[in-house]
Amino acid sequence: MNEVTRNDVVLVVDDSADALSLINDALEPLNMDILVALEGRQAIKIAQRIKPDIILMDAVMPNMDGFETCRQLKSDASLASVPVLFMTGLSDTDDIVKGLECGGVDYLVKPIEPNELIARMKVHLNNARLTNSAHHALDSTGQHLLTATTQGQIHWATPESYALLAKAAITESRQQQEFSGQLRNWLEHEPQVGLQLSVQRIDYPLLVRIIGRQSNGLWLLKLLDGKRPGGAELLKKTLNLTLREAEVLYWIANGKTNRETGEILTISPRTVNKHLEQIFPKLGVENRTSAAGVAWRLLAAEGDA
Repeated sequence: MNEVTRNDVVLVVDDSADALSLINDALEPLNMDILVALEGRQAIKIAQRIKPDIILMDAVMPNMDGFETCRQLKSDASLASVPVLFMTGLSDTDDIVKGLECGGVDYLVKPIEPNELIARMKVHLNNARLTNSAHHALDSTGQHLLTATTQGQIHWATPESYALLAKAAITESRQQQEFSGQLRNWLEHEPQVGLQLSVQRIDYPLLVRIIGRQSNGLWLLKLLDGKRPGGAELLKKTLNLTLREAEVLYWIANGKTNRETGEILTISPRTVNKHLEQIFPKLGVENRTSAAGVAWRLLAAEGDA
């Protein structure tokens, strides 16, 4: 059996001595650092003090069950990316769905088979490393990007995003009370890529744009400073276009087809093409690729690409 990467920290949350003993015996030869919690609140305190690489969570525990424990762990931005694997004797589909909906990445039914446990742990540890690498790469780009659940909870955000939230006076408590609620109401309707939400009940103008939906179900979003000109407004002003021409060019520069652009702007693909025919001579180009290139360079220079 291949060894899991050394020095991985595993938090095992279970009130059963037999289960803890079985897991410890399975993981000990792999040189992993094993932390143990007997109930949910203790697990949260341990995780906040020593961030684990992965959490093995029993679903049925006294005081606070595994589902609520997982929800609270995921609400902590510093712990949201830690994969949680549920281990339980509950095998009903509703319980499995409940475990996944509260943030779990996998579900093992007791009695646990050690080889299966280790194999699944390796998959999720590797996935977590890839995700963290991608986040670190994005952190260095200076983009106002974040990921959020459909319930409106921020899962991850770049430092620039947190700085812009702070600029708009959206503290952590306001994130929970107002910002997350507005996101949830918007995302539950599955808005199309490119659509924007104007955040309400704040003194500083702030917009949220849909970038895409990830395979793990999280939404990739971009924060926009409402006091800076939007992408289409910037193109209109700089390139001497009409507002509609600027909107068409903006979405073409963002890789949208005529059909997709038409759906976003509620116009026909034929009308999109007619606008492009007016845009080309204004930009001194002959095709959509060149026009998109002009717009992209301008948007990138202004940080709106």
